[in-house]
Amino acid sequence: MKLTWDQVSARRLQRHFPGGQDLPAVVRAMSGAHAQILTAAELSIAVRCDGITRYDVQSALWTERSLVKTFGPRGTVHLLPTDDLPMWTGALQALPTRAALFATDVRMTAAQTEQVIAALADALADDELTVEELTVAVVARVGKWAGDLVMPAFQGFWPRWQQAITEAANAGVLCYAPNKGRKAAYTNPQRWLPGFKPMPTDEAVAELVRRYLYGYGPATSANFARWLSAPETWAAKAFASSDLVQVYVEGREAWVCADDAAFSSAEASGGSGLRLLPYFDAYVVGGQPRDLLFPGKASERALAGGQAGNYPVVLVDGVVAGVWHQRRSGRRVDLTVELLGSSTARVRRLVEAEAERIGEILGATPTVTFDVVSVGPHA
Repeated sequence: MKLTWDQVSARRLQRHFPGGQDLPAVVRAMSGAHAQILTAAELSIAVRCDGITRYDVQSALWTERSLVKTFGPRGTVHLLPTDDLPMWTGALQALPTRAALFATDVRMTAAQTEQVIAALADALADDELTVEELTVAVVARVGKWAGDLVMPAFQGFWPRWQQAITEAANAGVLCYAPNKGRKAAYTNPQRWLPGFKPMPTDEAVAELVRRYLYGYGPATSANFARWLSAPETWAAKAFASSDLVQVYVEGREAWVCADDAAFSSAEASGGSGLRLLPYFDAYVVGGQPRDLLFPGKASERALAGGQAGNYPVVLVDGVVAGVWHQRRSGRRVDLTVELLGSSTARVRRLVEAEAERIGEILGATPTVTFDVVSVGPHA
């Protein structure tokens, strides 16, 4: 099957921006919302829904518990549907062990890591604790060695046990809780998904391939590896063991799931519309090929060393066509929008309409200025 980039963009847009108010379903279609900046994740989710504000996302996360803040693709903080934790933990546990990040005298043995994970599971079983509180709890359970300040971090050192925090999340015993003041806090997701266990790895990886191709396909195993921060050889095996169909996008080989290979008439018509996407939005972070998603000037202006997400972007008809920045002041939010192509009256009207929607999401009155964005990329 031969496909155009417009067809691919139209399918992705249709699936990433379904409307409605089913937040877990929207986040599932995204394969997680990047939440290193939580306010950006709230905006990423809300712009995909009808009538949803950032406060609805917060309620789903901290009150209803239909979303969970934890570690997802690339080992980075994401919002995921709580019901999907069995799949995510099973798939992430299947990833090959990375090369040691710390010196020999810093890292933990496999046995020590297991001890720490068990200690975290126990300490968080019915509590919400900060890193400082967890250090006391873990040391009390496994010994002083776990609290040694040996991990280089910013301008100080973290306790030894903290290197196991992502593995504890992947094991399904740790996730984020609401902050305690300005400090991050953690708890055990078993508190609101009692008895869940990671899905068997083969089953979980197969489902993750399916989810990825649903939202970002057609794609290659190399694209999947980059999105997940996994070895390409491992990703190639995951694709090879899945029921996929080969297609060609602008002459380039790619893959879709065999039972998802048909393109509807709506998808065949090409992409349409305009979106203002925040920092690290899943659409651009997961989208490949980069040269088609970030054409022309966009590859220089909206990427940082080839990495997507460091700039909020203007998405027009499925491709990046500008960057933008917001500055909040009380009940106002001022948006500066830099368009990289022709600034037509239609595009400006669409930007202003999208700015109104962002104002609704944030609970602020928006203003729009069309100018060069002077703010650099987010680290």
